[in-house]
Amino acid sequence: MYKLLPKSSAQMHDDFSFQQEMTSNDLPPPEFLKEAIFAAGSFWELEAAFGRVDGVVRTAVGYYGGIRVKPSYKEVSEGTTGHTEAVKLTYDTRNTSYKSLCKVFWASHDPTNKEYLNFGVNTHYQSAIFYGNEEEKKQAQESKVKQQMQLNRRIVTKILPCQSSTNSGFYLAESHHQKYYLQSCHLRLCECLNLRSAEQFAGSHLACKLNGIFGGDENTVVDGLKRFAVRCRLPHQIKYVLETIMQELGVKQALEV
Repeated sequence: MYKLLPKSSAQMHDDFSFQQEMTSNDLPPPEFLKEAIFAAGSFWELEAAFGRVDGVVRTAVGYYGGIRVKPSYKEVSEGTTGHTEAVKLTYDTRNTSYKSLCKVFWASHDPTNKEYLNFGVNTHYQSAIFYGNEEEKKQAQESKVKQQMQLNRRIVTKILPCQSSTNSGFYLAESHHQKYYLQSCHLRLCECLNLRSAEQFAGSHLACKLNGIFGGDENTVVDGLKRFAVRCRLPHQIKYVLETIMQELGVKQALEV
């Protein structure tokens, strides 16, 4: 697992320059960005699934729907706070839609799993769509009905409003939970990205997309990295590390640097 290290003053300057470049060149204008929140059991897999979606520009894992402010993973897993593990994502409305995100949500887990209805220590694992307005509620309900007809089994997924008197908000999970597949296997990439805190990992477009690639089918990782390198303007150092990873995976043809 990637260990967060203290920064030097030079690293802090590099982080600022890098974040400025990524924000100005790769993220769409704010007027095209919207947020959505989903829960489907463990948030690691769901975050990676959304990271692979064209149009999703940022993802974060955290705790949602409970009453306690800034809960820890231990508190949430004990089932005493009312929170569930969830993924909050930011997407470009020009490239994807809420309806499409619902399709990814259904495909990422088994919404008929009765364990999502358990009480006690398992309440932090739930299947839920949190809607922000009436249009999102309508689309979520319609997608649930369609999925129900396809599966021909009872779906236990809840469709809930984002705002309620018992909801204290979305709280980022601890840093080692963010971009789990990227952090757990690719220390060199994490070092190149210069991301140290949970907030920085959650706000990184590059980390979002790379985590999605590494969290997918291992047979698609190399092709995913190739497409990613072509579509994104990457710093030389990151391209070099990606090339090394591909070589380690047995790929003879390296990326153009």
